[in-house]
Amino acid sequence: MSRDTSGGDKIKKLLFIPYDVQGEFIERVNRFLGKVKVGDGVIYAHIHDPGRLKELLYEGNTVILKRAGGTKRKTKYDILAASTSDGWVFVHSGYHRAIAESIFKQKILKFGETVEIIPEIKYGDSRLDFLIKYDEKSMFVEVKGCTLLKNKIALFPDAPTKRGYRHLKELLNAVNNGYRAAVIFLVFNKTAECFAPNSATDPFFFKMFTEAVKWGIEVYPLLLSYDGKWIYYHGSIPICRKILL
Repeated sequence: MSRDTSGGDKIKKLLFIPYDVQGEFIERVNRFLGKVKVGDGVIYAHIHDPGRLKELLYEGNTVILKRAGGTKRKTKYDILAASTSDGWVFVHSGYHRAIAESIFKQKILKFGETVEIIPEIKYGDSRLDFLIKYDEKSMFVEVKGCTLLKNKIALFPDAPTKRGYRHLKELLNAVNNGYRAAVIFLVFNKTAECFAPNSATDPFFFKMFTEAVKWGIEVYPLLLSYDGKWIYYHGSIPICRKILL
């Protein structure tokens, strides 16, 4: 289950990601491509989050974008965040690793005295986000972004995720082989009060999640916000009590 290893709930800056352009979302052309009105023109922007994001990326909603680096890109911009009544919700999953690395560096989660952090580590049939070697034992860590909020409950996923199911299964195998294992959910809305796996959207992930918690996988839902420049850490939230019963 979720363990309280946070270094306190003081607001902390995690990552500087300034936006370049603001626009009005027109439509999602496909899973990874959005059409956005900017000024008097229309541009196509890359969507890094493969989730549905229907409550964020809809016609007429305000979005902010960042110019993309690299010369081989077909799109010149990435969508960073979408507007809600609670502020910007960050939707660029390409930054999840850097955000997690800042969390580790600032020791917001205290797993032990870290010896080495290895990103993108292969284990079983999957590639997991991190292997953390510290003074007691090694720990596999997977990082997921959570943007869906309903009735103050942060829900993941917002679309069926075979990949997420597979990652939990591999983490469970790691626990059975003597490792520690954890999932960090980056909850990009600081008004969330608890976290829950989304049983209505993906009952298979929900079942695997409850099994994973039962057998010792640690879960850390962390509250984050974005103001157009910085990603901030606001503290942690529990798994919704009814999920644990």
